[in-house]
Amino acid sequence: QVQLAESGGGLVQAGGSLRLSCAASGLTFTNYNMAWFRQAPGKEREFVVAITWSDTTRYLDSVQGRFTISRDNAKSMVYLQMNNLKPEDTAVYYCVAQEYWRAQYDYWGQGTQVTVSS
Repeated sequence: QVQLAESGGGLVQAGGSLRLSCAASGLTFTNYNMAWFRQAPGKEREFVVAITWSDTTRYLDSVQGRFTISRDNAKSMVYLQMNNLKPEDTAVYYCVAQEYWRAQYDYWGQGTQVTVSS
């Protein structure tokens, strides 16, 4: 049974930082691309950042230069370092796994709330 467990969310002031973590279990981690999505109140879920099995990264334009994704294959972990946070980053952040050869995302975590106050 695949599980993705996010942690590290919370309340932070604008300009502050948070580090999200995602622990993956029940899958061969090195076969998966990993991503973070987010959903703000009243808005659709949106892609934030992804890292492939080979460490290629892709970022939403609005977070480029502020957010950094990384993975630790030995621990089956993926991280999202978020710096210079803005109120518009407020959302529930979801960890997502995609088996490298598939087009769609296969597994989603329960999400962790990030709230940025102005």
